Amino acid sequence: MINNLKKFLNEEQDPKAIEKIIEKVNDLLTNGESVEYIAVQNKPAINISPDSIVLTNKRILFFRSKSFGLVTDFKDYLWKDVAESHISEAILGSTFTMTAITGFIETIDYIPKSQARKLYQYAQGKEEEMIEYRRQKELEEKRATAGGITVNTQNEKPEEPQKPQEVKPEVTAEDPMETLMKLKAFLDNDLISLEDYETKKKEILERM
Repeated sequence: MINNLKKFLNEEQDPKAIEKIIEKVNDLLTNGESVEYIAVQNKPAINISPDSIVLTNKRILFFRSKSFGLVTDFKDYLWKDVAESHISEAILGSTFTMTAITGFIETIDYIPKSQARKLYQYAQGKEEEMIEYRRQKELEEKRATAGGITVNTQNEKPEEPQKPQEVKPEVTAEDPMETLMKLKAFLDNDLISLEDYETKKKEILERM
């Protein structure tokens, strides 16, 4: 049971209504969840079992009384599932409206103006947090789609491009006998000297 009720009575909330709501909310809180604000409906005529809106650090809860207060129905939405919220003020109070990212709309009317403004103020802060949350999540999903986390390689030396291997043309070995015959023909036609002929002839014979 939450012992301190004073922080939930700053905008003239009905103490009895707050006490009943806290008793119900206390059984719904998860680990690490805390109640931040409670707004209570104030109808101009009969207001025996008013509806209420509870804000926690994790979600927003809508409590609605049915069967003359004998049954209480509640719906809750995590802040990450809330798309937007707004208030519309009238003479007899304000209407608080929340739209989920699924498009579903929750509305409670006859909320005192001061309480409705507190609801809106807190909800706007949470919406800003969730915009950043969704942005970060979208970036992570894009990184995952692109192949994972990019590794910083600033200190790594870039690999030098490999030089193409020089391709040497294949040299077909010439028949020594043909070479000797050509040399003899050059000598007979006075194209080379006898000395050159003997030198080349010796080289060819040594390779055989």
